Amino acid sequence: MKRLLWLTAGLLLSACSKKEPPPEPVRPVLSIEVQSLDQQALGRFAGSIQARYETNVGFRVPGRIASRNVDVGSEVEKGALLATLDPTDQQNQLRASQGDLARVEAQWINAQANARRQQELFNRGVGAQAQLDIAQTDLKTTQASLDQAKAAVNQAKDQLNYSQLHTDHAAVVTAWNAEAGQTVSAGQQVVTLARPDIKEAVIDLPANLAERLPADVVFLVAAQLDPDIHTTATVREIEPQAQSATRTRRARLTLAETPPGFRLGTAISVTLSSAIEPRIELPLGALQEVDGKTRIWVIDTATQTVSPREVTLLSRGADSVTLASGVKPGERVVSAGVNSLKPGQKIKIDEDSPR
Repeated sequence: MKRLLWLTAGLLLSACSKKEPPPEPVRPVLSIEVQSLDQQALGRFAGSIQARYETNVGFRVPGRIASRNVDVGSEVEKGALLATLDPTDQQNQLRASQGDLARVEAQWINAQANARRQQELFNRGVGAQAQLDIAQTDLKTTQASLDQAKAAVNQAKDQLNYSQLHTDHAAVVTAWNAEAGQTVSAGQQVVTLARPDIKEAVIDLPANLAERLPADVVFLVAAQLDPDIHTTATVREIEPQAQSATRTRRARLTLAETPPGFRLGTAISVTLSSAIEPRIELPLGALQEVDGKTRIWVIDTATQTVSPREVTLLSRGADSVTLASGVKPGERVVSAGVNSLKPGQKIKIDEDSPR
């Protein structure tokens, strides 16, 4: 009887000494919320904001530049003085023209007096018709010389005014091609002016992409330093010929809006996309290949557990895959480390996971 009691007690003690199996550890995982994509990315390209209209201006007369009144980047109003030439030659020409005018005016006064005198003599019957005709011809000739001298003075004044370079519209100075002391010819490009009222985005596209742009392509233009400053754009023109060195074609885009942050020269990033049939794209790390089947791990956010689910692939890329079926938008799936998961395993969603 005692032996039986000792045996029973030993069994009880041994049963009490067995430990319960430890609970399955909670595993932190990276995850991503499934979203339906209806836009296909065609690429992202760097560019800049430029003025649609630029003007290369220069002096209308030759000469040596005496002063340069504005610098690159300056904003100028209509009529602002940009630069001046040494006006000595134009001033001398004006003085010579004014002297010629004074001489011809004196001749015209004498011709008037002579014609009037010959007319009076002819009216009294003591003057010859031939003398009257000569006097009237001299008057007409002198009148023509007077008109020519006046035109020469006006032209000399214009030439003097042309020694000053003014802008005929509000603009931003974008480039200088001559400096003070340099001698320039008439019409030579001296300064480049950009009109700030109409701006556009300028990018360089690969030639093969420029040739096959979809009709519904969307251009999203954003400032590189502040992506919150953005707008959409449409193609205004694409250069017909690719640059030989880069095999790119320059595209100029008309902005739907012009945010204040889009100043001339602002560096921008332009993203191209086009509409496609809705599809789901996941990171390549979300897939798991088991027995020739492809599956993903779906998270039950209520219980914080995971379960496998088979999916059908539509395409596979270097870093992502496109699914034809098996998961719905709004569900959350594990995006990395799927090979160490078990059905029903407790998980903890990493706080850095995309929402």
